[in-house]
Order: sequence, then C-alpha cells, then structure tokens
Amino acid sequence: MADTIQFDLVSPEKLVASQAVDMVVVPGGEGDLGVLPGHSLLIGTVRPGVIDIHEGGKVTDRIFVAGGFVEVNPETCTVLAEEAVPVAEIDKAAASERLHAAQKALADADDAKAKADAEDAVKVAEAMVAAAR
Repeated sequence: MADTIQFDLVSPEKLVASQAVDMVVVPGGEGDLGVLPGHSLLIGTVRPGVIDIHEGGKVTDRIFVAGGFVEVNPETCTVLAEEAVPVAEIDKAAASERLHAAQKALADADDAKAKADAEDAVKVAEAMVAAAR
C-alpha cells in the first residue's frame, strides 16, 4: 500500500490543489471524512467547511469550501467544490459582511425558493466566518 494519496481540489475557477498527501479530512455531508491511502470507493457530498491537509503527522494546509462533491478511491481523493479559498486568505470583515447580507436575504425572503437559497447562503457564510477565526 502507498504511503500517500493523491489529493485534487477543483473549483469552477481553477485547480486549487493537486498534491500527494498523507491524509485529507473533508467536511462530508454526513460528517467529517478522513481519507488515507487505500480508502474504499466513495462518492459523497461536501458541506460548507474546512478541508485539512495532513503531511508529516500534522495539518499543513487548510482550505475553506462552500460545498460540493467528493470522490475517493484507494489512490486518489478528488473534491469538486462550489467555492474554495485557503483559510489564510479569508478576509474576516468580508466574511462577516457576507453573513449579514445572507441573514438579511433570509429575513426578506418572500417565497419558498428564495428562503431555501438564503438558508444555504447563511450556512456557507457561517462556515466561512467560523473558518476565519
């Protein structure tokens, strides 16, 4: 069995990360998902949160994702993210402003679709604010 797993993180704008890592922890739709070399096959959803990249027994990089999908096989872990930003690059003030705007949109929502969209935006903004701390 290999000592590393290939991790690829793709957003609509670009390839955010592509590297061999010891382990990656993805915020899965059903809970955090730790992926090591040799992991069984899996396709799942990704909730808003932070991906932790582990190398040498420690977290070496943290990337905020706004949701998406993950595909895992024994050699690779690929995340297709709606939005991806390195945690170190998150502007705390902008994240807080995004949360307030999403909360206002939720309060002003006048139909079921607008309310559902606003609730999703609030979840993403709350996760981004938490990641920025």
